[in-house]
Amino acid sequence: MDIAYIPSPSHGVVHLGPIPLRGYAFCIIIGVFVAVWLGNKRWIARGGRPGTVADIAVWAVPFGLVGGRLYHVITDYELYFSDGRDWVDAFKVWQGGLGIWGAIALGAVGAWIGCRRRGIPLPAWADALAPGIVFAQAIGRWGNWFNQELYGKATDVPWALHITSSTDGRVPGYYHPTFLYESLWCIGVGFLVIWADRRFTLGHGRAFALYVAAYCVGRGWIEYMRVDDAHHILGLRLNDWTAMVVFLLAVIYIVVSARLRPGREEVVEPDGDTPDGDAVALDKKTDDKADDKADDEAAETTGKKSDGKKPDAKTDTESDEPAQSTESVEPAESEEPEESVEAARGEAESAKKV
Repeated sequence: MDIAYIPSPSHGVVHLGPIPLRGYAFCIIIGVFVAVWLGNKRWIARGGRPGTVADIAVWAVPFGLVGGRLYHVITDYELYFSDGRDWVDAFKVWQGGLGIWGAIALGAVGAWIGCRRRGIPLPAWADALAPGIVFAQAIGRWGNWFNQELYGKATDVPWALHITSSTDGRVPGYYHPTFLYESLWCIGVGFLVIWADRRFTLGHGRAFALYVAAYCVGRGWIEYMRVDDAHHILGLRLNDWTAMVVFLLAVIYIVVSARLRPGREEVVEPDGDTPDGDAVALDKKTDDKADDKADDEAAETTGKKSDGKKPDAKTDTESDEPAQSTESVEPAESEEPEESVEAARGEAESAKKV
């Protein structure tokens, strides 16, 4: 009986002359651009300068790609170093195989280097990038669709993924599209982080930690559905254990950080709250204020020194005039009552004699 299903692409690569255009690589590149674009908007909203996110991404992205590939090769070493395998394939990133755990871990090292060179706090930068990173993961998972990989158990649901390739041990059939499940989960996590960041004013790396914790929850149940070969520990896949450990670490960080450093960073980048076009005007305004302050201080110092000096003739003249005029007025006002008193006394004495 025919069932509805999600078709797989017949080819994961299109050749433009001698240049191969691979769907997996395109998904990774598009995801990086989305992460940088959204991260830049969020960074500016936090008071950072435009372009800072891209400058640091120049360090973070290459480190992340290397870390993701290393994690995949180390955890699935038998795909490259066992009998009948070619170790050169470990460098063929375009064929798929990037572990998100290694990408985030080593990418953070690259971001730390970039942030240190710019003099900005890594946690604040990570908070701004968190939603963009998880949206990039959602886009990147469609690269697995182009490669017909990372699918789940066999199923007959209407959204089943139709696998047609038989290479590398694949069995054609209909399977759970775990790449789609993870892509949708990542989109939900991205919107969750954006909402929580606005609602609770997350800072000091807590928005990034929330992204990590929420992603691990979804990765745990999605990983459990996958049927590709993987190492198992106590009946669980290695990535399940990794997700649980990383989830606990992220939650602990959120709790401890909220107690030690509540709120959000007031300054995320030196002079970051001024657009580039106004930077010169701000500097000029700052210099003018500094000059005015210096003039005021000089005036106060001069005034203090002048108090101890002998005033010049002009100053004495100007200061004496009002004093003399005051003295000339005061006797005139005071003589009138004295004359009237003398006259009254004279009249009284004349009256007595009479």
